[in-house]
Amino acid sequence: MFDMMKMMGKLGEVKTRMAEAQEAISKLEVTGEAGAGMVKARMNGSKRLTGLEIDPSLCQPQDAEMLRDLLIAAVNNAASKMEDLSKEEMKKRTEGLLPNIPGMDLGAFGI
Repeated sequence: MFDMMKMMGKLGEVKTRMAEAQEAISKLEVTGEAGAGMVKARMNGSKRLTGLEIDPSLCQPQDAEMLRDLLIAAVNNAASKMEDLSKEEMKKRTEGLLPNIPGMDLGAFGI
């Protein structure tokens, strides 16, 4: 069994660490790729697209539909990578602060 008062006392520390983690996450950047690297999408920790690279060979009118599909795939790949990286960063920065309580879902907090 855990000490509820001790846990309540750590809430301030949890809040501080979570704010630090969120700030660190906002500075992260990942690149998602599609089409064997022919399309690259760069995304920041706020899940905003910050860059897009398209191989010039894909800029042919007959390839417009394929290009659209590759863009979507690259952006989704970057978003997935950022989601995983954000969770990893949050877990790393808040590890050991809260006890492991069965059934308590900390997913809403990004942990």
